[in-house]
Amino acid sequence: MNPDNLPQMLQTGFHLTLGATSFLIETLQDPVKREENLDKLRQPDLGGLADELLEKGEMTDREARNFVDTIFSQPGDRENAESESVSHQQSDTGTDTPPESVVQPDVKEIQELTAQMAALRAELENLRAENSQG
Repeated sequence: MNPDNLPQMLQTGFHLTLGATSFLIETLQDPVKREENLDKLRQPDLGGLADELLEKGEMTDREARNFVDTIFSQPGDRENAESESVSHQQSDTGTDTPPESVVQPDVKEIQELTAQMAALRAELENLRAENSQG
């Protein structure tokens, strides 16, 4: 085994595992997909299925990375991160993917909820202090 190929082999295994997990979840949740997926498993050529699972895993990995990058990007950097993730995704897939297909969290809503949690925490600490004194 060539040690230079080890990271590539691990990444391929990871993508294959992600794809197989996605395949399993689809099979369990959707009756229509269940029949299609079971038919794919019955085919004698499992190499095509492995390629499909690998592709599905790579796509899931890209989507997860884009989602995490979007969440952790600063509000000012968000536009840059979105344009980079969309252009990176388009260059990886070779197809034109509209920006609407990328799931974007509502940053303003997250900030509001965080502020509410901080206010509730402060109020709770005040109530605890009053109870311990009285």
